[in-house]
Parts: sequence; C-alpha cells; structure tokens
Amino acid sequence: MDVTLLGTGAPAGLPRPDCPCAACAAALGEDARAATALVVDGGLLLDLTPGAALAAARAGVSLGGVVQVLLSHPHDGPAVEVPPGLPQPGRVPDGRELALLTGHRVRAVPLDAPGTGYAVTGPDGHRMLYLPPGGSPAGSEGLAERYDMVLLDVVGRPDALAGLRATGAVGPTTDVVAVHLGHEVPPGPEARRRLAAAGARAVPDGTTLSVGAYEDVPDLPRRTLILGGARSGKSVEAERRLSAFPGVLYVATGGSRPGDAEWGERVRAHRERRPGSWRTVETCDLVPLLGEAGPPLLVDCLSLWLTDAMDTVGAWDEDVWARGGERALRERVSELTAAVRAARRTVVAVSNEVGSGVVPATPSGRRYRDESGRLNAALAAECEQVLLVVAGQTLVLRG
Repeated sequence: MDVTLLGTGAPAGLPRPDCPCAACAAALGEDARAATALVVDGGLLLDLTPGAALAAARAGVSLGGVVQVLLSHPHDGPAVEVPPGLPQPGRVPDGRELALLTGHRVRAVPLDAPGTGYAVTGPDGHRMLYLPPGGSPAGSEGLAERYDMVLLDVVGRPDALAGLRATGAVGPTTDVVAVHLGHEVPPGPEARRRLAAAGARAVPDGTTLSVGAYEDVPDLPRRTLILGGARSGKSVEAERRLSAFPGVLYVATGGSRPGDAEWGERVRAHRERRPGSWRTVETCDLVPLLGEAGPPLLVDCLSLWLTDAMDTVGAWDEDVWARGGERALRERVSELTAAVRAARRTVVAVSNEVGSGVVPATPSGRRYRDESGRLNAALAAECEQVLLVVAGQTLVLRG
C-alpha cells in the first residue's frame, strides 16, 4: 500500500498567508507545506484541499483513478471546489467500515474532538491510521493491535501518540509521520529534532511512502541530560521530549515547602503542564528508581538533588567537609553516576548550568558551584544525548 502526501501542513498551510512570524518566514523550499491531504494507492483521497489537482500533478500522480474521497475534519474556510472527474467527498460514520472496489477497507475511528479518523487496511494486509488536526482516538474502539504507519498531528497532540503507544496501536516498528504541521515549531532542523525526540518524522509535500516498508528512524536516546539557566526553558524541553510517551514517572526532587507561597506556585505551574497520564513522586532517592524497569523517568532537577546531598553530608561546614564530607559527597555522586550508566529505562534529567556568571562571594556558594559543574560533567559522560537550553532555544551538545 502506497501513500502519496499531496500536502503535510496545517489547514492554513505553512507559511500562513499574511503571517509575519519567524517560522513562516523560514518556511521555504521543502519546509513550505500545503494543507494535509493524501492519496492511497491512487484510488482513495483523504481530505480534499484547495489545489489538490495541482498538488497531485507536482507529485507525479493522477487523481483520475480516485473512486472515493473522504473528509476527516470540518473545514471552516470557503467550500472547496471538486475537480472534474472526482467523486463528491463524503464521510464514514464513526465505527462504520467502508469496503472499496480496490480491495481497501476503511474504518472510521471516533475522536475526542470534531472530525473523523480513518484506519485503512490495504489489499496486502498492511494497516495505516490517519488522524485529522487536533484529533485523538476516543478510546481504543476501531483501532488495530498494531499499525504499520500512523499519520497524525504529533506537534499539536503528542498525547494522541502517547495513547496509541499505550494501547499497542503504535509499536517500535510503526512508522510515525507528522502531518498538519504549522508555524508552532520553527521549520527545518528544529522541527526534525523535536519530531525525532517523539519517535516521529516529517517528509516534504509530494512524498510517496510505502506502508510497511522499513524506515531507518534514529533510535531514541536512553539517557538525556538537559542543562540550562534559570527560566531558560529546560524543564519545558524535558517535558516536551516525553509528551508522546505514556506512563511517564516524573521525579520532583524539590519536595514541598510549607508556608512558601511562591514555591507552591512554581510547583503548581509544573504540575499543570504535565499530561494527566503521568505519575509524580517527590524524592531525592534516585538510585532505586534508576535501577527499576518501567516507563520513562523524568528527573527535575539534579541541582536540587545536589543541594539535598550536600545538606546530608554537611558540605556547608568547613570542618565537616574536611573531615569526610567531601569524600561522602563524591561517593554519592559516583553512586548516582553508576546508576545512570546501568539504567535500562529511558531517562531524561534536568540540571542547572551554573558558574557562567559572577563568582559567588562565600566559600559555600563557590563549593556548590564547583560541585554542580562536576556533577553535570560526570552525568553528561554517561548520556547518549546532552542538550543546552538558552533563551528557550535548544542546542545539541551531544547526540
């Protein structure tokens, strides 16, 4: 079963007409995208968009063999003219299945938002799932045990991908293709980086994909360290990297601080950003968690873990530090480093990058700065990917 993507963009396309944003300005060449529409084996057209015939001609395919046109989402814009020779577009009722003369079977998948998803099974038995922008399956009704290819709004609904993974509809061999791409993410390398972190990819308009064919998608790194300064966006980056995966365990090392309203507000903001399917545990005892099998682990943050460790060994007292506190801290860092090295589960850890500004005025401040640098360096050596976030922009240091 072959799928030709006539467009891969959001309903308004990319760049959006009359939009002056930086993302739209950079959407040139292969990064320019028409509204998403696709042709399956030349006979099934999913979503009729303006300029479909011209897009098909550019892709080198003919719409003359199309026997069925299906719409997936309501169009708020003007009515789209049906090119001569194409059948009138329709929609399959939720839960119903349509059998085509071409040998394809199309099942309508109910969504949690307006619109319809389509699960297509080809004559060769390969299975594909196509979801409209902003849509996610409402439960597992109509979903296959495993799809060979899934096309969905990865950027806008990463939780939809997480849900498909949780049900087994998306597995390690599923080709996840991002469509409905708009100006929410800068096009080019940044878009490819974010999609790769979700286990997905994007292709240019006009690309023909073979459902069930092997695609050499980069493996997700098992261990990732994300560094950055205060309010740099490092926590947002960490959460975004795992938003397309189910059952994430969020490890908050800061704990609660009764009576500190400002800290409580910070914690509340973090919690509201996390998907509802994630679990949260407040602890600095990271080694046992790293040694367990289970879903991805997000640790935020190692800087607070270090503060707790230095408190425990008495690192702030010069005499205690000299009489064994330093050695005790080194042992704790070594134990954590070894646990990260041996971890079998996916780990994303956040840490503050300090020491780039004014030298602290106190010995304890300088000690914390130095130990933080040593901790970051030790853990970075054990991670397949290391990122630095500056002013909300992510720089790949390794991986």
